[in-house]
Amino acid sequence: MPRFRSLLALSCLLLVACSGESETQAPADPPASLTVSVAPPAQQALPQRITASGSVAAWEEMSLGVELSGQRVAEVLVEVGDTVTKGQPLLRLDTRSLEMEQRQAEAALAQAQANLTVAAANARRGERLKKEQLVAASEADQLIAGELTAQAQRNTAQAQLENARLRLGFATLRAPDDGVISARSVQPGQVVVTAAEMLRLIRKGRLEWRAELPEAELIRVSPGAAVELRSPDGAAVRGTVRAVSPSLDAQSRTGTVYADLPEPGALRAGMYASGDIVLGERTARTVPESAIVERDGHRYLFVLGDQDVVSQRRVQTGARSNGVVEIRDGLQGDEQVVVQGAGFLSDGDRVRVVPADAAG
Repeated sequence: MPRFRSLLALSCLLLVACSGESETQAPADPPASLTVSVAPPAQQALPQRITASGSVAAWEEMSLGVELSGQRVAEVLVEVGDTVTKGQPLLRLDTRSLEMEQRQAEAALAQAQANLTVAAANARRGERLKKEQLVAASEADQLIAGELTAQAQRNTAQAQLENARLRLGFATLRAPDDGVISARSVQPGQVVVTAAEMLRLIRKGRLEWRAELPEAELIRVSPGAAVELRSPDGAAVRGTVRAVSPSLDAQSRTGTVYADLPEPGALRAGMYASGDIVLGERTARTVPESAIVERDGHRYLFVLGDQDVVSQRRVQTGARSNGVVEIRDGLQGDEQVVVQGAGFLSDGDRVRVVPADAAG
């Protein structure tokens, strides 16, 4: 009887052990941990872009001064930032001495005109006397020559008057073109010097972006290409490539792209701005930006596999536009990609797939 009980106990232990081994070999499938939505990559046209940085500068900045020396500034009529029109007075000098010079020139001209009138009358008389042989020919010729001398003196006086008027006109500095005042280095009471800069004018108020590009990218850019910059306030600034440098810098092997900025917004001359040069469009495989996960300096997608298990896939991305990203390598065209909920996944997670915008 004791021997029978021992055999019975041993049989029970063997049954328990076999039951535990069976449970270990056939575990239940883990439940889905996250809810996601998936979609295949799309084929769509994306703009080709070259990202570059460069300085913002005046399209043409003019240095303004007066053509007089030794005159005192009476008033400055503009400030930095003022918009001016062609011909608008910007600065006036003290004109008292210049007005005096003009009056003296007018008096000299009047005297020369009177002398010419007398000389002309004498010349007519000399011609008559010479014709009638009442005076020596030499005396008559002197009377006739006196008219020519008086005419020359009158012309000289006329030129001096015109010069005085011109100098008086120089006393008012006028805008040579429409534009914006960008600098001022003159104050009332200051004595001016010829050719000294007093004001600076950004012609037409036009700014341009000057981006430096390596030779491989420079040859892809042509005048007329669209430019998109980012201003300091975050707003987009659009422009157009005006010209491309015909030569490269011998040291850096780079060339300059000049882009007009008709509406620069918050950009100012002297600022440094980054932006894109848009070269055209091409068809590319794309996924939504929400599908891209960045980890350890690399970009990944999660691809849906059998039994709703996702696998982490490293990919190479390209251009971005309007919320989508180009996938250049690492993805097949017919694979289902997690487009919502990817940020919380790990390789091998089992998920529950729901329609787009319903993923948590």
